[in-house]
Amino acid sequence: MRREYLKTTVYEATQKRFEFLFSEFKNIYVSFSGGKDSGLLLNMLMDYKRIHYPERTVGVFHQDFEAQYTVTTEYVIRTFERLLPEINPFWVCLPMATRTALSSYEMFWYPWDDRKQELWVRPMPAYPYVINIEKPFNHYKYRMRQEDLAKQFGRFYKEQSGGGKTVCLLGIRADESLQRYSAFLNKKYGYKDECWISRQFKDVWCASPIYDWSNSDIWAANYKFDYDYNELYDLYYKAGLKPDQMRVASPFNDYSKDALNLYRVIDPEIWVKLVGRVQGANFGAIYGRTKAMGYRKITLPEGHTWQSYTKFLLDTLPRRLRNNYVKKFKTSIQFWHETGGGLSEETIRELEERGYQIRRNGVSNYTLDKKSRVIFIGDIPDQTDDIKSTKDIPSWKRMCCCILKNDHTCRFMGFGLSRQEQKRVDMFKRKYGGMLNGK
Repeated sequence: MRREYLKTTVYEATQKRFEFLFSEFKNIYVSFSGGKDSGLLLNMLMDYKRIHYPERTVGVFHQDFEAQYTVTTEYVIRTFERLLPEINPFWVCLPMATRTALSSYEMFWYPWDDRKQELWVRPMPAYPYVINIEKPFNHYKYRMRQEDLAKQFGRFYKEQSGGGKTVCLLGIRADESLQRYSAFLNKKYGYKDECWISRQFKDVWCASPIYDWSNSDIWAANYKFDYDYNELYDLYYKAGLKPDQMRVASPFNDYSKDALNLYRVIDPEIWVKLVGRVQGANFGAIYGRTKAMGYRKITLPEGHTWQSYTKFLLDTLPRRLRNNYVKKFKTSIQFWHETGGGLSEETIRELEERGYQIRRNGVSNYTLDKKSRVIFIGDIPDQTDDIKSTKDIPSWKRMCCCILKNDHTCRFMGFGLSRQEQKRVDMFKRKYGGMLNGK
């Protein structure tokens, strides 16, 4: 799908989307992370509301991950205090399962873990609108996954607001990643054919009104309207980071671990507490951009093939993590043996010229230009470094890199976070299983 450029600015398009949201939804709240995108979205929405819907109240939901820069916390505090008379505030500090890419022994860590209060990176915020373990919201389950917590909050906000159609506004943009760009292409579940609105539950939706904005658009708007923003971005700039490397997120996830070492320089007091909070924090800061965690070109230990090295690493892992990797590796191997992935003619020619045993298996419906689906005959290759046209082909080396990167979801191999999709499939099976069995 090609981009289509319209004769309007992204700002004008967003103003029209705000009008659509206020006319269609009874309850509106913003998911405010403290980052530049959600911060700009919140500021623009409040400006629009003051002019066109001054009688309406907007909710602000902040999901606090405990481990964050001091300047981020200061920005969140400033924002709540500045908007407090006009908003319905919710600052959520609840124990939740949050992915970590630092440890070979843990897939999750738990912000605001009530069992480890003495290790908290910072004190619990003391505001009347803070939601913690002593007063959780409805639909919260103890130590639930962070993404589930955010979704279930939508249900709570709908009920807390007296029911009616409810929408959560997210500062998600298509140019942040190919995965997000692809998500906006699918209009199947959009609200009234709007690709930037998706359904969560009955009468609960998520919307991304600034989905077509660029990094430059964000900063141009902040400058033009003199909006307050998180000063962490100034510190990132001084540290030499590029705009697309500047993220406000949990410091232990896949996207932030490479910049973990910056905590030492930018916020040394918080850094000292991070080291004791999550296993592997110090190791990740030192070796996160090295071969030790699969960042640069890794070399094979003497006497090993990539297959034997992968199996060796699997044997060193706790059973739960080992089973997680084995399940995904088996799924990948089966896929490339029985279904096959869509590859370009250039890649197919390269594979054939270098003697790889492959066979065409129809056409892939998941590629825009209907590429041929290719399956591998016999064993999966040990490594495919000699294939220059793409990295999206199977090998034991790719599997090995997932383990070294602590990539528990195997994103490096092309796996997505399909847990929610699986839930949807299971729901349909339960709902229509009787019909399929002739009942």
